[in-house]
Amino acid sequence: MKLITGNANTQLAIDIAKIAGIDLCETLVTRFADNEIWVEIKENIRGEDVFLIQSTCNPANDNLMELLILADACKRASAGRITTVMPYYGYARQDRKPAGRSPITAKLVANMIEAAGVDRVLTMDLHAGQIQGFFDIPVDNLYAQPLFVKDLLTNPMVENGRAIIISPDAGGVPRARAIAKQLNLDIAIIDKRRDRANESEAMNVIGDVLGKQCIIVDDIIDTGGTLVKAAKALENEGAEDVQAYITHGVLSNDGAKRMEHSAMSRLVITDTIPTKENRVLRILSVANMFAEAIRRVHHDESISVLFDKAEYIP
Repeated sequence: MKLITGNANTQLAIDIAKIAGIDLCETLVTRFADNEIWVEIKENIRGEDVFLIQSTCNPANDNLMELLILADACKRASAGRITTVMPYYGYARQDRKPAGRSPITAKLVANMIEAAGVDRVLTMDLHAGQIQGFFDIPVDNLYAQPLFVKDLLTNPMVENGRAIIISPDAGGVPRARAIAKQLNLDIAIIDKRRDRANESEAMNVIGDVLGKQCIIVDDIIDTGGTLVKAAKALENEGAEDVQAYITHGVLSNDGAKRMEHSAMSRLVITDTIPTKENRVLRILSVANMFAEAIRRVHHDESISVLFDKAEYIP
């Protein structure tokens, strides 16, 4: 087995390799003078089970091209099997046609990954589950839910019995309900709507949050604007405290700083995308989950045990 990484999230790749007890394959990923990507794998990988660790986060296009070129290099080096480990799958939010003459870029990315010679994809919390069906190769979609549940079980908000799980929109209700069920908590929903054209978006809280300690759960935070509004809406409804647990911290346009000046006391994300902690921001690592998933894929074992159990989380 060989582990190879691009430049998207080298620290996570290092952590995964350390847990797996395998050194990262020596690989050169650099740029020509005109910014074209150049890749050279320095070790023999003929017949090896290769795992390419690369999130396609910002800069999404550069990181995606690195992944595709690395996969092509592995294929031409006669790798036995190529699995892309994409903790964060960029372009996942473009999973349908929201208007006429618009693309379905998540499907295009899937086509490109397959064309590059990839045999399997391992990812986490796809924004849209149907993206698994965009591929004609196996796709294993891990969930951060067991990681969050284990952390929440030690959270004083949950221990005192006054917590409530919040879905930031109707689409996130299944996720919120699953976490709430494991913690034996109630849920509330934030309904976003515009009552009239050209009016600002209104946040309506469905459920009783008065005096409650609210925990928002979601799969992705980008600029953080919607989350800031949601936290303010909960505060206006009498919430005592607001925290959030979100898998992918994109945090574009100073999103991390925006969280520091919001009504939230804490934002917990994972390290699927590299970022730094601040006064509000806390990071949980998914390295153990991916290391175990890689081991199981390599040995042709089931990975479904990772979907809802925390035994592989430190």
